[in-house]
This record gives sequence, structure tokens and C-alpha cells, in this order.
Amino acid sequence: MGIFIEIIFRSLEYGSIYALAALSIILVYRTSNITNFAQGVLAMFNTYVVATAVNKYGIPIYGAVVIGIVSAIVVGILIDIIIIRNAKKVSPVGKQIITLGIMAIILGAAPFIFGYYDLSLPKFFPNGSLTIIGAQLSYNAIFNISLGVVIMLALFYVIQRTKWGLAIRTTASNEVTARLMGVPTKTVTMLSWAIAGALSVLAGTMTAPFSNVSLTFMNDVQIIALLACVLGGFQTFHGPVLGAYIISISLNLITFYMRVPDGTVWGKPLIYLLILLFLVVRPNGLIGKKLVKKV
Repeated sequence: MGIFIEIIFRSLEYGSIYALAALSIILVYRTSNITNFAQGVLAMFNTYVVATAVNKYGIPIYGAVVIGIVSAIVVGILIDIIIIRNAKKVSPVGKQIITLGIMAIILGAAPFIFGYYDLSLPKFFPNGSLTIIGAQLSYNAIFNISLGVVIMLALFYVIQRTKWGLAIRTTASNEVTARLMGVPTKTVTMLSWAIAGALSVLAGTMTAPFSNVSLTFMNDVQIIALLACVLGGFQTFHGPVLGAYIISISLNLITFYMRVPDGTVWGKPLIYLLILLFLVVRPNGLIGKKLVKKV
């Protein structure tokens, strides 16, 4: 029982990382109508900023994260102003190709800026743990879970209960109509890119201690975040978050309890297959709705 509870808590920790990454993707998608395939690479780039501040300049992790968030906000705003605003008339597929171009540019620029070697990043709480219902849970895991939940609840509150949230929802519903109603859609889009950048660097900072900061360390997170958006549905902000936690819990349970005799883990292939089968039944995701255009 203790092992099962520990797996659930570990799933919630990873789920918070995936949820933050998925939320950064869905924010950009809903306001800019772009599936941003470069979001994981942007997280990698700004996590390198955090790791450089810690390793090269000796800045504590908390201060370095603030620097990384500022960097992510600036990069997100620049991408929106320089690239996205000038691609308004580009088709949705063309916009996705643009994000692939952004990804290629960042992947090429990162080694020149930060060097070719992996960088380590410490945990927010390196030591200490608690025993909860027979499960050993580190302070850092508790912090990651709490941080993810608090940030997502705060963001959902802003989206649902404030004027800026109303502007975001209106822009997400129909940008042209929102603009005619006086909503500053350019500012909303720019704000969404900035917030998405901040969320992604937090996800990167939470992920990095499990490995190292490298050019590819966010690849798995990016893939699972995209799958969470597909599973939860692209029509809501909370659907991808729910999808992220479902995937994380399912993946860890399958990975632990289902192994072939040679030790090969089939967790991810099975999860991908199950999501594919689910989408055959519900192609719009768990919470997604079929869009009907009235003529």
C-alpha cells in the first residue's frame, strides 16, 4: 500500500510539471491559434538561463528562477511582437511550421550562448522528507506539487474571475469579435506568450534536477504536454491540466506494475495506444466540444 501511495504522490509531482507545460501550450493556442511546437525548446533555453545563474554566478536557486522567469517573459514578448504579429494572415499549418523554425533557431543558438556541456540544477529543497500513509515523500516533491497546484488555481481564478481573464476568454473565443468589442487583443496575445514562457521555465526548473539541463531534457515533457492537450481537449484551459494528471498517474502505474520478462518497460507505448483508442471514441478529448459553425 505504501508503494502505491508513493507512486500516486510521485505521479502528482510529475503531473504538476506536465500540467504547467500543457497550460503554457494551451494559452498560446487559444489566444494565437497556434500549436506551439517550440514551447519545450523555449523552456530549455530559459532553464539554461537559470542554470547559468546558479553555476556560473553563484545565485541561489530561488533568485535564479526569478531571472529565468524574466528572461522567459522577455523572449515570449519578443517572439509575439517580431514573429507572431507579422504572421496573422498565415494559415494555421503555416504558423505551426513557423514554430518549428523558432525551435530550430533556439536549438542552434543555445550551445553558442550557454556552451556545449550539460548543466546541473539543484532542487528547491535538496534534503528532508515526510512519511505520509506509509509513503516516503521528499520536501522537494511536496513543494513541486504545491507550487504547480497553487499557480494553476491562481491562473484559473484570473481567467474566470477578472477583467483580464474575460479578455483572454473573449480573445480565445473569437479574436475578430473581441477586437470589435474593444478588447486589446494584441496585448492579450502578448501577455499569453509571456505567461506561457514563465510557466514553461517553471516546468523546466522542476524537471532539471531529475537529469541535467541539456538541449533535449524537455523533449519528453513537451510530448506528454501535447498529449495532455489532445486528451483533455483544446477547447478549454482546464482540460489539458486534467489530461496531464491522468497521463502521469496512468503512466507511472503501468510502468511499475506492467513489465515484460526482460525488464523492458511498456508504459509509454501503452499510454499512447490507450489515448489513440480513446480519441477514436471522443475525438475532441475529455472536455473538448465539437465546434459547430452556424451559417
